[in-house]
Amino acid sequence: MDSHRTFAEHRPLLFTIAYEITGTAADAEDVLQESYLKWSAVDPDGIDNPRAYLATIVTRQALNALRSARRRREDYVGPWLPEPVATLPDVADDAVLADSLSFAMLVVLESLSPDQRAAFILREIFDFPYEEIAGATGKTPAAVRQLVHRAKEHVARRTPRYDVDARDRKDVTDRFIAAAMGGDVQALMDVLAPGAVLLSDGGGKVSAARRPVVGAENIARFLLGLAGKPLPDMRVEPALLNAMPAIVISSGGRADLAVVIEANGGHVTGLYLVRNPDKLGAVASVRHLGR
Repeated sequence: MDSHRTFAEHRPLLFTIAYEITGTAADAEDVLQESYLKWSAVDPDGIDNPRAYLATIVTRQALNALRSARRRREDYVGPWLPEPVATLPDVADDAVLADSLSFAMLVVLESLSPDQRAAFILREIFDFPYEEIAGATGKTPAAVRQLVHRAKEHVARRTPRYDVDARDRKDVTDRFIAAAMGGDVQALMDVLAPGAVLLSDGGGKVSAARRPVVGAENIARFLLGLAGKPLPDMRVEPALLNAMPAIVISSGGRADLAVVIEANGGHVTGLYLVRNPDKLGAVASVRHLGR
């Protein structure tokens, strides 16, 4: 067995596991580098199930990264949002994967303990057996079952369920972009759901709302305030981030703002604005994700 080829074959799965546990593409890439070094040190011919073995290595490294990041995030300025990643359109064809990558889900996963998060992700998204998850997390199978059960209840209470087809989503997104760029308060309010919520992540490094902006009128005025401050050499381009419609605003050839759009029932229900420059590195090149 060629260890490099085996790792490359499983890389989309491994990156997805690492990203969903850590919430950032940068940490996920670091996890994969460390995991590859550990994988290179073993004899692959002695491994009966490379997928499970590699997932175990990646999970352990990702948990280490998440625990370290949690300590840093305690002092984070304003809302913490995941790092958006550019995805291919076919990711949306896998409903389970697309749902797990959504910003709404990743924000909820951030409120789980690291062990709950890893157990939930491995079981509910990647369908690993409890015994393999136990090996990856250092828990007993019975303890893993409890972790998954509690995580599922927590996620079910906090994650909205949407059923929006691609055409409706594109229509809502197009209307939202046209209204925002046109500077029309009423048009924006018409496309925004009355209870819509906007979260903005600047990480204390750039200007951003430090608290959620709630309600169509408040969001419309906030967005038009941003639109009234054009950037030099500004470009606005549609994108697909985390299998969700989005726009990326660039200045001088560098991404300045990523706006991820959550839609339901013909309206925008959630907006996630990522401005922290440390979190915009993965919006330009597509990541290959998979289960």
